Amino acid sequence: MLTFGTVLNLAGIDRGTVRLLRHQDNRHSGFPTPYALWRDRRDLFEAYQATQSFANETKLRATYWASFVGVPERETLFVGLYAARLLGPLPADRQHPITGGIEPAGSCNVYQLDQVALLSEYAGRLWIDWGDSYRSWIQRGDGKEKPVVELRRTLGEPPFPGFAAFIANLSDIESLPSTWRTPLSATRGIYLLTCPKTREQYVGMASGTDGFIGRWREYFATGHGGNVGLKSRDPSDYQIAILETVGSTATIADLGDLERRWKDKLQSREMGLNRN
Repeated sequence: MLTFGTVLNLAGIDRGTVRLLRHQDNRHSGFPTPYALWRDRRDLFEAYQATQSFANETKLRATYWASFVGVPERETLFVGLYAARLLGPLPADRQHPITGGIEPAGSCNVYQLDQVALLSEYAGRLWIDWGDSYRSWIQRGDGKEKPVVELRRTLGEPPFPGFAAFIANLSDIESLPSTWRTPLSATRGIYLLTCPKTREQYVGMASGTDGFIGRWREYFATGHGGNVGLKSRDPSDYQIAILETVGSTATIADLGDLERRWKDKLQSREMGLNRN
């Protein structure tokens, strides 16, 4: 079995000198994920991972950091090997790389991170199975093996799967490739939300100018999108899927008819979260 540890061995890197870091920050709802930053704003991603809490100082002591980003539903992506050196507490206030708010001086540690040439050819192409311990986002390179699940020939995003095959979580919306967001923003239709906690379904329609993406962003921002049934539940990271799309000539009345038909088919009023 090929593992990330095997890759380190082949590169002549002592596993004990490496810490594996899996960046997937769910604390900042409505803002880009670390994966989206790495993909679209590499400078902000570098700034994000260069600051770490004081509590993690001991865990992060190593010659190298092997950085990964969590990509929901698509395992864990290797994005680079860095030579790491602790500089000390943050010397001055700065903008937080994700939220844009103020990160106060002295609130965290700053590290000097220099990406090294070793393993650079695998950045953005090598995917591993991190395992079930997602909360343990800092792990030793000589610890539990991380199987390599895919090594792509080229760096790039997977193609848009099509509306019928599209499935994602609300928390994934801002991390979707731009080649996916474009058709989802330009298309209207009927969608399905499924609560992972209660297994209840909700049928809705996307009728605005920003199509499916615009409507889903409302749910992501508020947790309920203004719907009575969803307001009655604790906020959840709903799974989203597309039931039917419509052409540009479809009216709001047409969409309303389709929405009612799908509610009847799925019985989402009787056994779901729809209330009308």
